[in-house]
Amino acid sequence: MKKYLQLIAIAVMAVLVLAACGSDGAKETSGDSNDNGEKEKTYKIGATQIVEHPSLDEAYRGFQAALKDAGLNVEYDLQSAQGDQNNVNPIAKNFVADNVDLIFANSTPSALGAVQATSDIPIVFTSVTDAVGAGLIKSMEEPGGNVTGVLDLHPGAIQSTVEFIEANFEGANVGLIYNAGEQNSVTQIEAVKEAVKGTSLSISERTVASSAEVQQAASTLVGEADVFYIVTDNTVVSALESVVGVANEQDIPLIVGEPDSLKKGGFATFGIDYYTIGYRSGEMAVDILTGKNEPKDIPAEHPQEIQLFINKQAAEKQAVEWNEEWDEAAKFVEPAE
Repeated sequence: MKKYLQLIAIAVMAVLVLAACGSDGAKETSGDSNDNGEKEKTYKIGATQIVEHPSLDEAYRGFQAALKDAGLNVEYDLQSAQGDQNNVNPIAKNFVADNVDLIFANSTPSALGAVQATSDIPIVFTSVTDAVGAGLIKSMEEPGGNVTGVLDLHPGAIQSTVEFIEANFEGANVGLIYNAGEQNSVTQIEAVKEAVKGTSLSISERTVASSAEVQQAASTLVGEADVFYIVTDNTVVSALESVVGVANEQDIPLIVGEPDSLKKGGFATFGIDYYTIGYRSGEMAVDILTGKNEPKDIPAEHPQEIQLFINKQAAEKQAVEWNEEWDEAAKFVEPAE
């Protein structure tokens, strides 16, 4: 009996030894390690955007690429407000409760929600039109606080767009559709009105509160507007197909605020590359996460350049008379399949 108990004890000890070896092996393979064999830090980033549409999605993709290129280990928690302003603040508060290392705010409403939720966690924004006017930062040169980022509006974009409309559709009435609840849109509409002063152009405008109202707003402009101009309004862009449908049916040229809307059926834009501004925002985030800099010391930035983009197929569908100068001046965008 004694020998039998000894055999059991030896077997139990063998099992414990094997279990310990297995545990050590698991520790060695969990997580990446640096050259010194030390486990690298994994950063947790809360990413929030007001709605899912191609431009914001491209900015998010560029942001992620910058952190990947920098070699950082990152866990992302992407939350979309689904176009509902009521979802913005709860998303930001959840990020604060989760104690994320940084918040990536992809749109003006999302950035405002993040700023209201925390003054401690670093916030990097993009796809924001007027960060100073929205109250996100004190100035472009000295943001202050815990916020910085990259705007999505080149200072000359709206002026260039209005000049394009004036040159090619002289005397046109320009139909504007936007959500008056989006500060970024209000800023752009005010800039359009200012740019139109002294030209042959006039303006008709419709406001919407949700994407469900966009098609009706476009329809009420038929017979009044000679050209549609849709700025980078998140509500309207998320339902742009309904404006495209009216534009194609009624032969109304559709000018948009960014190249991704051309893929959905817009005719022309003086736009920027959203992937690029997202990538630059990611570079700012890398500096913050690695302790190289603080948000308050990183100047906010405008996009570096704009380009005339044209969708030729949309031009045909909207009965646009072709200007041969566009062959040299424009970069052409194919519609999405």
